[in-house]
Amino acid sequence: MLPAELYRELCDAVGEENIFTISPLSAAHDAFIYRLALKDGNQRVAKLAPNGGIEMEVFMLNYLHDKGGLPIPDILYASDTLIVMDFINSDWERSKAAERHAADLLARLHSITADFYGFRRDTRIGSLPQPNPRYDNWITFFIEQRLLYMGKAALEEGKIKPAQMRKLEKLCGKIPDIFARADISTPRLIHGDLWDGNILAVKDKVVAFIDPSIYYADPEIELAFTTLFGTFGKAFFRRYNEHIPIRPGFFEERCDIYNLYALLVHARLFGITYARRAEHIIDRFL
Repeated sequence: MLPAELYRELCDAVGEENIFTISPLSAAHDAFIYRLALKDGNQRVAKLAPNGGIEMEVFMLNYLHDKGGLPIPDILYASDTLIVMDFINSDWERSKAAERHAADLLARLHSITADFYGFRRDTRIGSLPQPNPRYDNWITFFIEQRLLYMGKAALEEGKIKPAQMRKLEKLCGKIPDIFARADISTPRLIHGDLWDGNILAVKDKVVAFIDPSIYYADPEIELAFTTLFGTFGKAFFRRYNEHIPIRPGFFEERCDIYNLYALLVHARLFGITYARRAEHIIDRFL
């Protein structure tokens, strides 16, 4: 049930007299998402966040579009508690054509560079804060601001055990040597949360990306995340490699290590099953 003040804001934004039906689409940890059918036949999607945070999402979407050239849904209304966008009836089925188009778009995004790792402000991944202080060295940033930061937060919340945290810290001491062969030198803009629910496609073309968690990174961390839940297959990686060659050792070693960050995020959001998956990866390298 929507809080009355949010329902009122939604009606004011769209025009209550224009709304035919409001149907729930999904619920996130800190937001409710609805599909609006309007009397003129158009459809909208509304995301309502009682605790705020929409301003950050709008900022990241616009940055992806303006700076990175990625398509996003048309934003029709936004406040810190509500965003209303065009509804896109995605038929993403991971066709080879759609994968190749996604690779073209993401390679273009990853061509946007900066002179530091991190971002000009902290962002969010899902409902969780994501710190982005500026670093000159990617490996140090990844260890301190991704693995150790998220691991310590998960430990404080009881989502990982002290023994698992000690293993993570031990692995962090090995990462500089494991990554030494990768020649990581250029910060590149990433979407940051590329599971297939955040990619909207129609007829084999990607028409929008949603729910980003942007910062400047080694883009391999983005590629790794797409393997965690099967976002893309071989067609994507073949096309992406034509644009930006994937460095040796990514699939064999760095992919799993990069996915520890996403698994720690999921452990905080969804529970210890993901902590166990992370521990299995850590054990492989200890």
